[in-house]
Amino acid sequence: MLSRRNVRPLWWDDEVMDYTSVTYQGEEGAYSEEAVLKLFPEAHNRPLASIRKVFESVEVGRSDAGLVPMDNSQAGSINETYDLFLKHGLHLIAATFVRVDHCLLALPGVALDDLKEVISHPQAIAQSEEFLTSLDLVIRPDYDTAGSAKRIATEKLETTAAIASRRAAELYGLEILAEKIQTYPDNYTRFGVISRDPGPLGEANKSSIVFGVGHVSGSLYRCLGAFAERHLSLSKLESRPRAGRPWEYVFYADVEAPAHDPAMVEALAEVSEHATFTRLLGSYASDKTP
Repeated sequence: MLSRRNVRPLWWDDEVMDYTSVTYQGEEGAYSEEAVLKLFPEAHNRPLASIRKVFESVEVGRSDAGLVPMDNSQAGSINETYDLFLKHGLHLIAATFVRVDHCLLALPGVALDDLKEVISHPQAIAQSEEFLTSLDLVIRPDYDTAGSAKRIATEKLETTAAIASRRAAELYGLEILAEKIQTYPDNYTRFGVISRDPGPLGEANKSSIVFGVGHVSGSLYRCLGAFAERHLSLSKLESRPRAGRPWEYVFYADVEAPAHDPAMVEALAEVSEHATFTRLLGSYASDKTP
């Protein structure tokens, strides 16, 4: 049962529901944890091994809310997250951005010339591709950035380095061999807060929806026209295959308006006339895009 107290995320002014138990994917020191600490500094947070487990934990009530990565400014959408939104009946109630500065970490005393391999989450590896190419080392994917740092510290891997955050280096007693190794310096990940309760944290200023279209000429055009005719801005539009239905696609869209806005209400009603299904993932508060 969720309690209500005068606890606020750091950048919202309105009184909001207090989420006392928050889960996230990864290990302590992960970028997901930074998002949790940013929004819920007083909550008890708990790391889980996968994004799927975060969804499941919230859905069955083992945690009040979860933090999941949605998009990265360099690598694009986190497809697993969007697929899980369709599978689970949870609500998106907030979103925030975390700056991603990757560091190359190793055990104290280990030099760059001692390394034989680098481990990290596939996204971090992809975001640091240019730097890694210059090293000519074996690259091995791991389940988490901070988890790879923890593995090196726990298993005393003297010839292995991890790509993770500066905070991970501090937590696991590792040295930073190189910092800001991401290919593009302005690297941000957007994290979403999922909950069983649809009420947004703070005043909603954005909505995310998913809808499907059939094999009917002009269906997608008409769905998008519902927003264009009402001057509603789409900040995201992306298609994904619909699970279990080969060659059918669903469309995810972010609209720069809350669901209760009259123009938005009208637009969603019109979309429903042309779509095979329409679902509001959430109307939520989001901090500003960096």
